Amino acid sequence: MDKALTQTRLGRRGFLKASGAALTIPAAFDATAQAAVPAVPRDVPGNGPNADLLIRMQADVRRALVKKPQERRWVMVIDLRKCIGCHACTIACVAENKLPPGVVYRPVIEEEIGTFPNVTRRFVPRPCMQCDNPPCTPVCPVHATYTNEEGVVVVNYKQCIGCRACLTACPYGARTSDFGHTYAEGTPVADGLIVGQKKADAYERAANYEYGEPWDRVKEGSPMGNARKCHFCLHRVRQGMLPQCVSSCIGRATFFGDANDPNSVVAEMVARPNVMRLKEELGTKPRVYYMV
Repeated sequence: MDKALTQTRLGRRGFLKASGAALTIPAAFDATAQAAVPAVPRDVPGNGPNADLLIRMQADVRRALVKKPQERRWVMVIDLRKCIGCHACTIACVAENKLPPGVVYRPVIEEEIGTFPNVTRRFVPRPCMQCDNPPCTPVCPVHATYTNEEGVVVVNYKQCIGCRACLTACPYGARTSDFGHTYAEGTPVADGLIVGQKKADAYERAANYEYGEPWDRVKEGSPMGNARKCHFCLHRVRQGMLPQCVSSCIGRATFFGDANDPNSVVAEMVARPNVMRLKEELGTKPRVYYMV
């Protein structure tokens, strides 16, 4: 029995050692300066075609980071056949970006299909579509929202004036506005307790790190009062990690990577015949694909 236990432990250590080779993350990445990010060849242990999808996608991201920003095409694929409506991606996104009440970057829409008694439900996660032809950017009077060199639609919090024209222009309802609310509003002060209103409110107003910069939630300061949206977790991607919604999906229904890399997971998926995009007739050319 001791011999079998020893073999099991050695097997686990070997797996962790092999996985660690593919999971090593560079300390920092500056898209502008093009800091060196080691490429991950396909023969690295754990990075073959039969490897875990998360490890494969992370390797895809690291390979893409070696290229110039304009040469990569970040794409997200969501398999609606696997999504169970657990909302783990929604909550993970809220935690990652410290989103306040009323601000959600990745809601999951529930859809009822069929006629009674043959009725079923479908769950549709809806992040920002990151359109190649976004209707939200030309309506901004101060050019605070734009498509960056990687093709991701972003918001310059310092420049946004909170007119919300982009919220109206987006046909997907993928933009929200930060009205400065906190979850601690209206709760008891509870002096003497471990966590009362003051301590909880202080935590909620702590800085978040969207776009790689700290943003304190204080009155009259961005992003409060301004437009906010999904940005494919660029602050994570530039560190060689996957967007938080991808990592947290318990059903492995969300995929991310560089569609310009023919060896990437997403390149394989967008080429399948059962792939569609929302409201393609509008000519927005979304970068989010759905498998049905």
